[in-house]
Amino acid sequence: MTTPGAGSDRTPGRGRRIILWRHGQTSWNVERRFQGTTDVELTETGVAQARRAARLLASLRPDAIVSSDLQRAADTAAELSALTGLDVSRDEALRETYAGVWQGLTHDEIIARHGEEYAAWKRGEPVRRGGGELETEVADRAAPVVLRHAEKLPEDGTLVVVSHGGTIRTTLGRLLGLEARNWESLGGLSNCCWSVLGEGARGWRLLEHNAGTLPEPVLGDDD
Repeated sequence: MTTPGAGSDRTPGRGRRIILWRHGQTSWNVERRFQGTTDVELTETGVAQARRAARLLASLRPDAIVSSDLQRAADTAAELSALTGLDVSRDEALRETYAGVWQGLTHDEIIARHGEEYAAWKRGEPVRRGGGELETEVADRAAPVVLRHAEKLPEDGTLVVVSHGGTIRTTLGRLLGLEARNWESLGGLSNCCWSVLGEGARGWRLLEHNAGTLPEPVLGDDD
């Protein structure tokens, strides 16, 4: 399987594709403050990031857009909607991980106040950060939404999912069939970057991760 380059038309038989796109920058991102389900708006930089990324993603001719209902994701999705004419389906199941008392704290404050809990989470243990959701519970609510929208695509269609770093990582881990303790190995997404899943013979496969440019064809023995 290959992925078409910039601006190319759909390739017959390519299979369906899911683009998981993180929202643009917020003030809490800059402050390294845990947002979770707190509804924080994009900064001016975040809006500019969304507009730039939307121009790239629009050239991939998406068939559908679904977004978290939190404003930072919805406003990011709106930039792509404006270019493609596609309606955005909002779903609260695509929200970021609820993290209880961690929400609103900076990274340093979390380490200082909840260091053991943070360390256990980084080791891959199931932890309710701040008394909130388990990562597997986030995947339980988000992954089915993504799959439901993907199933509606045409044979070679593309779905854009606009969500949040933690939710995207857990969804990727679930759709790729990875054990939950290994989801952290996928790494985080930068603001307004995305990951691409393609339909393969053995299920979904990761084609791009933390990308900020258009996918290029895979040339080589692992096509």
